[in-house]
Amino acid sequence: MTSFALARPFRVLALESSADDTCAAVVDASRRIWSNVVCRQNRLHEKTSGIHPLVALRAHQRNMPGAVRKALHDAKLEMADIDGVAFTRGPGITGCLTVASNAAKTLAAANNKPIVGVHHMQAHALTAHLTSSSPPSFPFLTLLVSGGHTMIVLATSLVDFRVLATTVDRSVGSTIDRVVTLLQIKWADLGPGPGLERYCAEPVADEGALENEPPITMSGKLSFSYTGLHSWVERTIHAAGGLDNVKKRAVARAFQNAAFAHLEEKLLLALKWCRNNDHPVRHVVVSGGVASNSLLRQRLKTCLSQSIYDPVDLVFPDPLLCTDNAVMIAWASMHRFLARDYDDYSIETLPTWSLEDLKNPPDPPAVRGRNDQ
Repeated sequence: MTSFALARPFRVLALESSADDTCAAVVDASRRIWSNVVCRQNRLHEKTSGIHPLVALRAHQRNMPGAVRKALHDAKLEMADIDGVAFTRGPGITGCLTVASNAAKTLAAANNKPIVGVHHMQAHALTAHLTSSSPPSFPFLTLLVSGGHTMIVLATSLVDFRVLATTVDRSVGSTIDRVVTLLQIKWADLGPGPGLERYCAEPVADEGALENEPPITMSGKLSFSYTGLHSWVERTIHAAGGLDNVKKRAVARAFQNAAFAHLEEKLLLALKWCRNNDHPVRHVVVSGGVASNSLLRQRLKTCLSQSIYDPVDLVFPDPLLCTDNAVMIAWASMHRFLARDYDDYSIETLPTWSLEDLKNPPDPPAVRGRNDQ
């Protein structure tokens, strides 16, 4: 590969296609974002009440060439001006991951550029190091809340992560998507989660008190569970004899409040764990698609301001960089490019990949042949 002796900051072209957004961006080592392209598929998946893997895959295949071209055009650069190519290696939807992977490997190989595969959740966790004027210092806690994950992670370096809490069933983002479908709430331009936020925030009074409040799940345990809340909405609709008889806005608001209260409780438990295990933290980074919710941001601020634990600063990336994007992928790859720690062009995707295995990735899943038993 080309040897780099640059008089300017290292530039990375990054690609992301792990779920339902096709993304490309150019970022350099000085934290300059040259371009940020996101092609959303919300209107496609609203018809199927959630992400349909095959629909998402085909949309990525259509969108990726244009996304790459626009990212370079917006940055007023060509591939000759790019120093490295990064992509989301995992975790994510199997077929979708291959689109960014194949595009990145082809671009890198054809242009003799180094390549780095990035862990999607590591990228979310490190976004604040790019966007914050006062980046969080290690160790810090990260609350990662998205359609695929709900976890609290202790970050002690750029590559060392310990998962303190994760969901035993469904993520908060996935549960929100399903409840939006159950209540037939219209999606917003950015998806079902923003649709729920908008619906709950509309200045309309509830239709009256609910007969049953949402359940409290996994109380006192450093673990998440959201199937109980999903089931509560289903039972409420069934008990009322159908959606037409439900106090819909009251149910939506009660669900959203309970979902966020669950996050608050677990975050306080994680801070207690850190204090008791000699891991003092001064920052909590909140990232992932659900972190763009303005009510959640305000509630977490209030929760931590009233906490009995040591003061901590909450760090929220820009809402547009909380949802999936390639800017965070570029930034998460930067330390490896600068250390000349590249991947081979034969690198494979990892649909399942724990953050704790970041430094020692598992073997890619075996591909079963037609005659395999």
